[in-house]
Amino acid sequence: MSESIYASWKPVLEKIMHRLVDYLENKNVEKKASTGESAFEHINYRIKGEESMRDKCRRKEISETPESALCTIHDAIGIRIVCCFLDDVYDLVDVIRNIPGVRVAKEKDFITSAKPSGYRSYHIILEIEDETTDALGNTPGHYYAEVQLRTIAMDSWASLEHQMQYKHEIKNKDLISRELKRCADELAACDVSMQTIRMMIKEA
Repeated sequence: MSESIYASWKPVLEKIMHRLVDYLENKNVEKKASTGESAFEHINYRIKGEESMRDKCRRKEISETPESALCTIHDAIGIRIVCCFLDDVYDLVDVIRNIPGVRVAKEKDFITSAKPSGYRSYHIILEIEDETTDALGNTPGHYYAEVQLRTIAMDSWASLEHQMQYKHEIKNKDLISRELKRCADELAACDVSMQTIRMMIKEA
């Protein structure tokens, strides 16, 4: 078996990932205790698989090295947070922006400006400082994580789109794409309605 594309840095990635997840889960517990409502419904996280990372390097036409995997590509650590309501997504974005020792390197709001396919999500690339020397020789080291935030409706839709994208020889792909786009727009309208109803209940 060839050497890991993460070399000796995989334990560092795992440590940083759990540090971020623990922080977010603690914030969830704090909000539940103070308001009776959760900050999010659930959270998933992973270190990008070896072959997936190598494949991404090949698609980007860059070398399959730790420097590429850890410094050029920014989603070796992936965290997905699924929320019940739109406001929860944006409240969590503010929480993430204020995590100690973390800098927001890039943000994309695909909720306000959906992709042509109908995909909606909020993406944040985080740059995290750690005492461990990174693949470029910097001490303290700089590492990256991608955080995606979605509502439950957006997450269900994205799961369907993912199945279509990775299933080979699918029939009626254009028809399915149009149906997915229609569903995405309907779900987005439902998210807005649900948020409005939530606010009305609170005001009452």
